[in-house]
Amino acid sequence: MSETPRRHFLKEKEAKKIILDFSQKFKVDPERLFGSKPRIELAEAQVADIFIIDGKPLLARFHGALLPTLIFNDLFSSLPKIVVNMGAIPYICNGADVMAPGVVNIDGDFNKNDLLLIVDERYCKPVAIGAALLNSEDMRSIKQGKIAKSIHYVGDKLWNFIKTLA
Repeated sequence: MSETPRRHFLKEKEAKKIILDFSQKFKVDPERLFGSKPRIELAEAQVADIFIIDGKPLLARFHGALLPTLIFNDLFSSLPKIVVNMGAIPYICNGADVMAPGVVNIDGDFNKNDLLLIVDERYCKPVAIGAALLNSEDMRSIKQGKIAKSIHYVGDKLWNFIKTLA
């Protein structure tokens, strides 16, 4: 049973606020990512509010937080990454949190609760967006336990909804 979202374009002031909030949170240049005057459409649905920027569903307000979707490829070079082995992928794609034994590499410096991109080791494809449960220094030193909480992953309700919009 698919849901039909309520869609409308944001006013310029609302669009600027979303772009500013996002760029401050992720410390990125908004003009480089979105251009000088992006057109932002909001698709409001039960699963999340999706911000469709110049025709692409790039941002979501999911569980109260503004985060990039897994199709926001232009942002991924700016985010810290956790590279996981291929054995961890099926678990992560079913909503499991990232466990230290499945981690192959930690790329970038970050603090606890920062958003991370979780990628597979073979193709470096994004499989999830997670929140760090430790800072990068501590994360590199542990060998067991949870290190990141999965927030948005391939196959979740948000992913499936975005696929209907893309």
